[in-house]
Amino acid sequence: IVFCFQVYVACQSMLIVLVGAVPEYHIDQEGIPVSRAEIAKHVHFVDNFTSIVTEASTSWYLIEQEAYKVSLASSLFFAGLLIGNLTFGPLSDKLGRKPVYISGLFLDVVFGYVTALAPNYDVFAVSRFFVGIVNGGMALVSFVLTQEYVGKSFWSFTGSLTNLMFAVGIAVYALLGYCVREWRYLALVSNTPGVIFLLLSFMLPESPRWLYSQGKTAEAEDVLRYIALGNGKERLNLKLKPSAGTLRKDESAPGILNLVKHPVLRWRTIILMYIWYVCSFVYYGLTLNAGELRGNLYLNVALSGLVEVPAFPLCMLFIEKSW
Repeated sequence: IVFCFQVYVACQSMLIVLVGAVPEYHIDQEGIPVSRAEIAKHVHFVDNFTSIVTEASTSWYLIEQEAYKVSLASSLFFAGLLIGNLTFGPLSDKLGRKPVYISGLFLDVVFGYVTALAPNYDVFAVSRFFVGIVNGGMALVSFVLTQEYVGKSFWSFTGSLTNLMFAVGIAVYALLGYCVREWRYLALVSNTPGVIFLLLSFMLPESPRWLYSQGKTAEAEDVLRYIALGNGKERLNLKLKPSAGTLRKDESAPGILNLVKHPVLRWRTIILMYIWYVCSFVYYGLTLNAGELRGNLYLNVALSGLVEVPAFPLCMLFIEKSW
């Protein structure tokens, strides 16, 4: 469930690539529009798809002086993504992985439908901001869930597979865009699988590692037995020792500040933040601008995702290798 869910995350993350695509157009030479209200009378779009750029309303028509609003909507999404990544982690540490993940997915679906049905650009842009918050946050929590369901010997596999499904999701979104050329319908079709994943997610158990860290040993044992049963082991006898890491009342909970308090962790954090910044800057710069490349729009978007696929088996190999 969590792996396939990444396809939905990718569709939401890359939505603006097709929904905000700018088709070829020309403006009549005579009677050049003097106001936004008259643009529709003079602009003729050539391509056979619609987007927020072509929306026939005085509050849309994002061309000429209004063209920047497409990029603004994308920027708002990633601003929300930043907030979600910073807040959902601590929330899941405090409240649990599953409730935070499900709550985020529910809100993602809700705001996704608001995006598809937005009556004007302002509602569209604000909804994308909130989609960014919940999409980024619960995607982060879902990644942690995949890691905490398995032992450390499987971490490279589950981590790489999660990102592999995101890459596949980009290609799936391109296919949906090829089949559904009207942007509102495309947004609806891309968002609807979230409802299915939301219902299926209630079947997921809580993270046994989180339960154990909270001193809920018995519940952690029940989850491990449930997982073992799913793996074909009918009977699993285990008794976890009380967690040595369980906090006493007089102890303060660990937090994000620990990353900067200790010199070794501080330098590792700075280096990793820089690596993430550079990789994300290049990755999203290329992926989000796939529509600007020459050639077929949908093929370019699909290839921007599929080109990643060969990298993940290599990641599994190199992560497990002792250098």
